[in-house]
Amino acid sequence: MGAMKVLFIGGSGIISSACSRLAVERGIDLYLLKRSTGGPRPVPAAATVLRGDIRDPASVKEALGGVEFDAVVDWVAFTPQQVQADIDLFRDRAGQYVFISSASAYQTPPARVPVVESTPLRNPFWRYSRDKIACEDLLVAAYRAEGFPATIVRPSHTYDRTLVPLDGGWTALARMRQHKEVVVHGDGTSLWTLTHHEDFAKGFVPLLGHPRTVGEAFHITSDEALTWNQITESLAAALGVTPRIVHVPSDAIAAADPEWGAGLLGDKAHSMIFDNAKLRSVVPGYVATIPFETGAREIVAWHDADPARQVVDERLDAAMDQLVAAYRQPPAR
Repeated sequence: MGAMKVLFIGGSGIISSACSRLAVERGIDLYLLKRSTGGPRPVPAAATVLRGDIRDPASVKEALGGVEFDAVVDWVAFTPQQVQADIDLFRDRAGQYVFISSASAYQTPPARVPVVESTPLRNPFWRYSRDKIACEDLLVAAYRAEGFPATIVRPSHTYDRTLVPLDGGWTALARMRQHKEVVVHGDGTSLWTLTHHEDFAKGFVPLLGHPRTVGEAFHITSDEALTWNQITESLAAALGVTPRIVHVPSDAIAAADPEWGAGLLGDKAHSMIFDNAKLRSVVPGYVATIPFETGAREIVAWHDADPARQVVDERLDAAMDQLVAAYRQPPAR
């Protein structure tokens, strides 16, 4: 029996790059459909890169020729229209179609934790999440109506060394390094799950071609739950500073900056802890082994390696100054 043949649409993003590397390491015959051969993360040398634009079905058909795949993963589908195009393209040429949804699609705020795959999908705060839910609904309908071999995967907050998980990205770290106050939403004690992309890959790659995954949904996360205060303190420790945290209600942040607030009210403001028992039922050895303290050091080292990576969002920096001024606690007398 030959190697499993898998197509990644994308494959060089934060999450997908780690999955690409691990897939090749495990002997998968990996194809990457990309609009260009460049990108911020290197493509594994053993992968076959096909030039095509998934938004242009004709170019995809030309790029793929007559090749059929054991599994197809679309890392860049966000709307039902895009998923329907995938269904039409891969209906008869893929043994499995994997849709990358989002854990933000789960009931927000959750009625109970830990969150499991049967937790209702409902997020009235964030359009991104509602679009992912609509994509899932389309795939479930296609599976029920015609047996379309869909598997749904819901990542939570997955990061690599390039991604600062605080709102504002490097802006927040620059403020801490300058000994300026940094905004943390709420009282900083809500629990959050951060997953290193290499840990995600260890749970994801074994799902490819697995017969018990078709028609099913899985989330893949770390089992480590940290408060936002702890996340901020871990990054500060990696910077070698003590953070000056100012707590601001999420509603107030949303009123001051609706774009920032949408991601809070629709996702980060609520405690999210996950039960990975369903994933372990098909990937028995799955365990996330990279704690965020390690990830925080990777993030700071990567940004320090090249000053060009240390981009400050001036608009958001100014918004933080305004929020700090409004919510900074006066010094005790």
